[in-house]
Amino acid sequence: MARTTHTCTCGAVLRFRQDLRKEDGTAAPTWKCTDCGTPVPGIVAEKITHQHPS
Repeated sequence: MARTTHTCTCGAVLRFRQDLRKEDGTAAPTWKCTDCGTPVPGIVAEKITHQHPS
């Protein structure tokens, strides 16, 4: 299976859970880039959080 990545507007390439910050307080968590705090689309973030470095 291909790995999911997301390039943030700040230029950071998000590949793993540690690249994201979870924001609580809503029915579904909001995931943000750890570098700049820009929200990451939910479906993409969920895929990234389930990936493990190999």
